[in-house]
Amino acid sequence: AKRLLSLDQARHAVNMTAWTQPTNRRAAGDSAQRLMDAAVDAFADKGFHATSTRDIAARAHLSPAGVYVHFASKQDLLFQLCRQGHVLALEVVTTARKSADTPPAQLAAIVSAFARWHAEQFRTARIVQYEFPQLTPEHREEVMTLRKQIDAVVKAVLREGVASGDFDVPDVAMTTLALQSLTIDVARWYKPGIRRTPESIGAAYGDLALRLVKA
Repeated sequence: AKRLLSLDQARHAVNMTAWTQPTNRRAAGDSAQRLMDAAVDAFADKGFHATSTRDIAARAHLSPAGVYVHFASKQDLLFQLCRQGHVLALEVVTTARKSADTPPAQLAAIVSAFARWHAEQFRTARIVQYEFPQLTPEHREEVMTLRKQIDAVVKAVLREGVASGDFDVPDVAMTTLALQSLTIDVARWYKPGIRRTPESIGAAYGDLALRLVKA
């Protein structure tokens, strides 16, 4: 099963403790990543409030005090997960847009890639999307900035499609909300081993997106 390690493209967004020796830096990074992987499992299994730092440390095979070497609190750990997940989500939609030349092809690529990611990374995606209210106001604001950037990519494609005559979209903001809600919800119901694969889900959702905008 794929786990948080697949978020390597965004790992450098995490603030690690600075060390003078390269081997120590690697060890610190490995421990922090183990804690983040463990937090994904714990939060997905038990929820944020029911998970303790002791639970996370035990899953990472570290002492409870080891959590605080890398993260100020359980809430800070959740924030790092949410921020990291949104950084990658932004990269997913941006890369998908660049992979196509026309608004219909771009929209299909974006929705397909985003839906597929929510299936492949369903445990992480559930935390990123549904534990968001547990963040502090300051942390929510930072994550919301990333969410707005993700939405902006979709809105830009919709506006271009309307301008080119490819899309019939009276309300770009509402259509963006509908498309994003459609893909995000994949993380809620997807389970490994079901008949629908992440690839087939992505393809189906890309087609649904085009129908929604009457392309």
